[in-house]
Amino acid sequence: MKLKLKIWRQEDAEAKGGFQNYEVDGIDGDMSFLEMLDVLNNNLVNDGKEPVEFDHDCREGICGSCSLQINGEPHGPDRLITTCQLHMRKFNDGDEIVIEPFRATAFPVVKDLVIDRSAFDRIQHAGGYISVNTSGNTQDANSIPIEKQNADDAFYAATCIGCGACVAACKNASAMLFTSAKVSQFALLPQGEIEAHERVLNMVHQMDKEGFGNCTNTGACEIECPKGISLENIARMNREYMSASVAG
Repeated sequence: MKLKLKIWRQEDAEAKGGFQNYEVDGIDGDMSFLEMLDVLNNNLVNDGKEPVEFDHDCREGICGSCSLQINGEPHGPDRLITTCQLHMRKFNDGDEIVIEPFRATAFPVVKDLVIDRSAFDRIQHAGGYISVNTSGNTQDANSIPIEKQNADDAFYAATCIGCGACVAACKNASAMLFTSAKVSQFALLPQGEIEAHERVLNMVHQMDKEGFGNCTNTGACEIECPKGISLENIARMNREYMSASVAG
């Protein structure tokens, strides 16, 4: 395939960015999207030009660092996948593909297609953990009975990889789906009950502090999430937050 690429280029966080046009040829449908970008970068380097910066690590849909906005969709036209799992067979010969970083005030551009998602780390640090002292004769976690539905829901919430697609898909750049998933994975389990009120209050406060928008329940976040994190987590977080607020 021969493709036309319209890619966002930005020297650094302070620079004014813009789109630049490129062409790549000889792209096989079995290539991943990132392999296609590798081909482009090899061509640019061979021509003495600066390659396009983009994030990636595992290339297995695990880390979420490869996040790109492709033709206006987080992670591109496929569903339940990350950008690194997107294959070029989803495109046709001669297509123009617009590639840009996720857009959100809380996700500042570092360079080209690379964004700073440390806001998610700070939300997680605010309460997404269990810090109960486990010294002494603490009951083994595997011996604590947990309803299967709760265990399953906690597991599904924990599959969130923090890629930021939910933020990029939301018209308000809301991080409610991410934050609620990190709240839910503990709220559904007895091990997370002790710090439940403190956790949800701190994490929601940090989310607001980072400058993310509010949720208006359009559902775009769930549709674009590569792990299919459910909107039910947002409802659960709202209940947890209300309970914690009333408890004082």
